[in-house]
Amino acid sequence: MHAHATQPTIAQRAFFALLYLSEGAPIGYIWWAMPTRLRAAGMPVEQVAALTSLLTLPWALKFLWAPAVDRLRNKRWGYRAWITLAQVLMGLTLLPLALLPLSEITGIVTLLLISHAVAAATQDVSIDALAIATIPDDAFGRVTGWMQAGMLVGRATFGGLALTAEQWIGAHAVVLILIGCIWCTLAVVWHFPLDHIKANARPDSDRTFAESLIAVLSRRATWIGLAIALLAGAGFEAVGGLMGPFLHDRGLDKETVGLFFAFPVVLCMIVGSLIGGWAADRWGHKALVQSSILAIALAIAVLVAADLNTTGIALMAAAAPIYLALGSLTASSYALFMDLTDPAIGGTQFSAFMGATNLCEVWSIALAGAIVSKTDYPIAFGCAAAISLIALPLVPFARRAHTLPK
Repeated sequence: MHAHATQPTIAQRAFFALLYLSEGAPIGYIWWAMPTRLRAAGMPVEQVAALTSLLTLPWALKFLWAPAVDRLRNKRWGYRAWITLAQVLMGLTLLPLALLPLSEITGIVTLLLISHAVAAATQDVSIDALAIATIPDDAFGRVTGWMQAGMLVGRATFGGLALTAEQWIGAHAVVLILIGCIWCTLAVVWHFPLDHIKANARPDSDRTFAESLIAVLSRRATWIGLAIALLAGAGFEAVGGLMGPFLHDRGLDKETVGLFFAFPVVLCMIVGSLIGGWAADRWGHKALVQSSILAIALAIAVLVAADLNTTGIALMAAAAPIYLALGSLTASSYALFMDLTDPAIGGTQFSAFMGATNLCEVWSIALAGAIVSKTDYPIAFGCAAAISLIALPLVPFARRAHTLPK
């Protein structure tokens, strides 16, 4: 229990929430809105699907170049500089989409979007490393809760509402506003005071990167953290990945399903993130991770039971608690992974944990889809939830990394 947890200031929490909003906004547009634009411009659906899948790779593989963010730093070039470089490139790679008709750049749109994704993934590494290096250890939960809230607002605004806004102001204006959102945050990045950089996160640390990496890889907690990342979210990822098809097959039209994702789902995840982050710092990150895994499994069981007796809108009401618990799991698990991360290689190690969570999404959705094709949704959801419970006994063995020897 963390009864005397360090209280992060409102400004500090808002700072990282804003950074994650600038990160979530383009992700929402590229992953949610852009596929619709490309299809409307005449790109075959199989190419749209292939491109969307390709754009997820930089986030799964970002740990490969994250060492550059960790080690190529000095007094003049630090995390702020890395964030700046990434965000400038993010805006530049979107600029052709704002200035030229989509039909004229179809041949290079894949290159532009992949370049944007690499820059955005690098921004993600830099922001996470900055957070690990500056946020007090016992305040990780509350700050990650705000970070997730900012990300979700960005995704909902530029992913869900952007297509509606295009009808009024045009697609080019939406992209220009998106670029402005990305670039305007740079003023905050450079003017916000960062009062404290942890000694073992500074580039002049006595320990070399290679020594830090070897020490991290030799610790059992690192591998336990990766196992938790691969398993804990299986229940939600399977349900979340198939929720749209599930509701559609249960008789809801796509417009109703879209509104469900744009508003109730996002609101539940934001509330869950903020409450879960606060509770994680108060009662312990590991305790909240375990509680959230159990809560998701229970909520899935309620949804499965509701599927036997109700249809339509009632199923959406039964699904809402899953997203509340997901928000709590996201904030608390990210705080736990920050606990396990050595600040000297914060970008690299935390990126590896995040890559494992992305891999969890891949395998759990694929498994659930295969089960649905043979049986039905309730069995697939129940199997995924049961697998996620395997992570429960692993959590107590995940111990802090901030005492690594130099």
